[in-house]
Amino acid sequence: MQNSQDAPDVIAIKSIQFHGKHGHAEIERIEGNQFEVDVTAKGFFKDSIKNEELDKTFDYALAEKTAAEIIYGPSKKLIETLCYQIGEELFKKAETVQELIVTVRKLSPPVDSPAEYAQITMTWKR
Repeated sequence: MQNSQDAPDVIAIKSIQFHGKHGHAEIERIEGNQFEVDVTAKGFFKDSIKNEELDKTFDYALAEKTAAEIIYGPSKKLIETLCYQIGEELFKKAETVQELIVTVRKLSPPVDSPAEYAQITMTWKR
């Protein structure tokens, strides 16, 4: 059981990879691009250990599934929209999570100079 002085536990899944058809340029919405999603969940998950109960912790498979539904869904012009939709949906489903941090990266963004990725990070708190 947690007390008010306990620091939250942290579970993360990093660099979930997808090919999605999103971007401001029309060609991006036709040909697509590579995306990565990171999800970090903070909460008090120690109660899950006693009986190894997934519903008392953060299910990172749910994070992957939720991100996939959004990334493989209708085209969006902004990675901000993708990040927001992933976070909103996941935060509704993951009731044990006190703080959720979602990052969406578009690899090799279409800019004039070489760039590894563009990314947005958003946070949700209860």
